[in-house]
Amino acid sequence: MTKIKSKMRLARFLANCGVASRRGAEGLIKGGKVKIDNKIVIELATTVDPDASNIKVNDKRINKEPKVYYLLNKPKGYICSVKDPHHQQTVLSLVPRRPQVFPVGRLDKDSHGLLLLTNDGDLAYQLTHPKFNVQKTYLIKVHKVLDEGIIISLKKGIKLEEGLAKVDEVILKNKNQLIITIHQGWKRQIRRMLNKLGYEVLDLKRIAEGKIELGDLPLGEYRTIKKVDL
Repeated sequence: MTKIKSKMRLARFLANCGVASRRGAEGLIKGGKVKIDNKIVIELATTVDPDASNIKVNDKRINKEPKVYYLLNKPKGYICSVKDPHHQQTVLSLVPRRPQVFPVGRLDKDSHGLLLLTNDGDLAYQLTHPKFNVQKTYLIKVHKVLDEGIIISLKKGIKLEEGLAKVDEVILKNKNQLIITIHQGWKRQIRRMLNKLGYEVLDLKRIAEGKIELGDLPLGEYRTIKKVDL
């Protein structure tokens, strides 16, 4: 019986190897940075046989590596990027260098808390694409006393440039702290929503994503987790 070769999209293969997120891998392909059997490919529809093809990125051969999953308690001051031309601190400096991983989604420089990193492109896609509705929970501190009407306003929705931004759940923790759960993932969404309501965010901490909770993991530390827990 002839063995059927298992092929996959090139961008998916690169993401699974931890080269970049799937979107980042597509950028590498379109930028002419990827070669298959020493020939540059720029078509996103390109498929490869991971076991047979000689695949290179920036002339460096890419090999399959074991999947790893890290839960990091990101400190403020670190950016969620693989590389930064301005030489800022990236979250990759806080986890092992091998196998190479990338952040799942983003947590802006001024925020802290739970951040997942992996070299599993498929899982990263499932955790970040809006169609999967993965919830994220944040503890937020604002500059003044919260009005109880904020719960209704946030659930009703706030108009932003991208559209109507809504929360899934909101809890008033004390006079100037609240817990918000959302599944939308627009840039600095919570800060912009609260700003529209007249509140300045003093501190924003992600405390949960999907089934995973930050717990008592020390700031700046990471722990290895299993895929089944995500």
